[in-house]
Amino acid sequence: MQSLLILNGPNLNLLGTRQPEVYGAGTLEKLERDCIAHAQTQGFEAECVQSNHEGTMLDAIHAARGKHSGIVVNAGAYTHTSIALMDAILSVEIPTVEVHLSNIHARESFRHQSYIARAAIGQICGFGRQGYLMAIDALAVRLSQSGDVT
Repeated sequence: MQSLLILNGPNLNLLGTRQPEVYGAGTLEKLERDCIAHAQTQGFEAECVQSNHEGTMLDAIHAARGKHSGIVVNAGAYTHTSIALMDAILSVEIPTVEVHLSNIHARESFRHQSYIARAAIGQICGFGRQGYLMAIDALAVRLSQSGDVT
C-alpha cells in the first residue's frame, strides 16, 4: 500500500489547549487518527510525526524518500523561518502539501511569508482540521494523475 507522511511541527503537540479559538479544541492525537482513517479511504497508509525540533523534522523528510509517496506538512512557525525545511522538501522530490489550521494570510504580517510554499505543490490554510483531509485528497489526485507512487 502507498504511504503518506503527515508531519507536524512546533507547538502542534499542544493542540486542544493552545489558543483553541485559533487552532480548535481537538487534540493532535485526534487529528492524527482522523488523518490515518481518511488516508485509508484514499488507499494510503499514513505515518504521523510531530516534533518541536527542526532537525528532527528534516530527518523525517529525508527518511520519507523511497518510503512515502506524498507529504502533508504543517511546519508551524518554521514555515516562516526555515530555509532548511524548504531545501529538504525540494531535495527529496516528494509531492508535498503545506497545511495550516488558521489562515496565515489573515494573521500577523510575519506569518504571510512561507518558505515551505516555495517547495510545496500547494498550500491549504484557514480550514482548520479539514485542511489536512483536503491535503490528503489533493495528494491522492496528484499521485493518481502522475503515476508517481512509491
